[in-house]
Amino acid sequence: MLLKYFTFLFLISTIVLAEEKDVLELTDDSFRHEINQLENTLVMFYAPWCGHCKRLKPEYAKAAEMLLGNDPPITLAKVDCTESGKEICNKYSINGYPTLKIYSRGDFVNDYNGPREAAGIAKYMKAQVGPASKELQRESYLKSFLDTDEISVVGFFEKEDSPLAISYHAVSKKLKEKIRFAHTTAKSLLEKEGHKNVIVLYRPKILQNKFEPNMVEYDESMGDILEFINKNYFGIAGVRTRDNAAEFKNPLVVAYYAVDYVKNPKGTNYWRNRIIKVAKDFPNLNFAISSKDDFQHELNDFGIDFVKGDKPVILARNNNTGNVKVAVARNFDEVVTNNDKDTLIEFYAPWCGHCKKLAPIYDELGEKLVDEDVEIVKFDATANDVPAPYEVRGFPTLYWAPKNSKNSPVKYEGGRELDDFIKYIAKHATNELKKFDRKGKTVKPKSDEL
Repeated sequence: MLLKYFTFLFLISTIVLAEEKDVLELTDDSFRHEINQLENTLVMFYAPWCGHCKRLKPEYAKAAEMLLGNDPPITLAKVDCTESGKEICNKYSINGYPTLKIYSRGDFVNDYNGPREAAGIAKYMKAQVGPASKELQRESYLKSFLDTDEISVVGFFEKEDSPLAISYHAVSKKLKEKIRFAHTTAKSLLEKEGHKNVIVLYRPKILQNKFEPNMVEYDESMGDILEFINKNYFGIAGVRTRDNAAEFKNPLVVAYYAVDYVKNPKGTNYWRNRIIKVAKDFPNLNFAISSKDDFQHELNDFGIDFVKGDKPVILARNNNTGNVKVAVARNFDEVVTNNDKDTLIEFYAPWCGHCKKLAPIYDELGEKLVDEDVEIVKFDATANDVPAPYEVRGFPTLYWAPKNSKNSPVKYEGGRELDDFIKYIAKHATNELKKFDRKGKTVKPKSDEL
């Protein structure tokens, strides 16, 4: 029995080691030397006790494996900021975990703000180091490029310097972190595919259905290329994940169920096709499917603690056109940092009792401050990494971020009633509120003068 126990422990340790064998461990002593030698490196600065780091580690390891043999080479590395990497973490002012940064031959390129799941990490990093659009020189290249479970966009051009081609390449550079782009000017390939001076959006086989075309064509008469891609990218009912959730626009109808294209693609499409069948009759609404497990926090917002059985739960929301904006990791800069407004941000946990108690008050606050130069925002800190310089050690945690000093937010320590919030915001707002004076008292509207 004891032998079996130690054999089990050995197997577990072997699995753990195998999972991270492709991630380079860097220390204070090795960091500079290794980084200087590597062409492209993504470094995760972490703390072993950090919950977000623990969740990211297996995805990070899978991404490292997926990037093996990539041309140009991409290395994924990690630094333990609590032990062997204390000095290097201090040097780079790492004050939140995990923090990810991109380097090239020893030079810092930029902070990593991409997805936190394996496929997304790999895709994001490939986009960072490779061309925005891959050139396809023959039919086999196109076939290989389209052999994927991802949506792809290909430009077919008679001339590389045509206005359409130039515009296409400009768009591909803007969207390269999100979309797979390729292009060709090969005459044989243009004739074989029957495409000339058009852009084609291809849906992968796994997402194809009888309610919408498998490919959508764009030509120069159709206006803006970017608008065309955004309109058609997700199709009638897109697959909404934590990484792309911010890209789905309101009004949005979401079907929550056991969405899993790895373990159960047939079952996933069974319900998706039924959603599409309904959605095609409502072109003014956006539709999506989401994993009920990945988006339990959204279900909680509607008072749903658990989804029983296989049938989807359908919810409609209009959040970010509402009075309380929803921020996630990917859209934080857009919703908070660069919104050009004073901002009150609540970092919450869906299971937190105090957060649930605050929710109706917070919603009412958003209503009271409509048309003011103030944004009211909430951020699920259990589903997203909290960006620096914010620190969250309990729920709910609130910060006041003045529009002219977003890098120096102030922790809100005031009361949690509606009047408390209004008095605080009225006093600290950069510009005096329209409906309240500096003491938080209602300002009577001026009567129209004759």
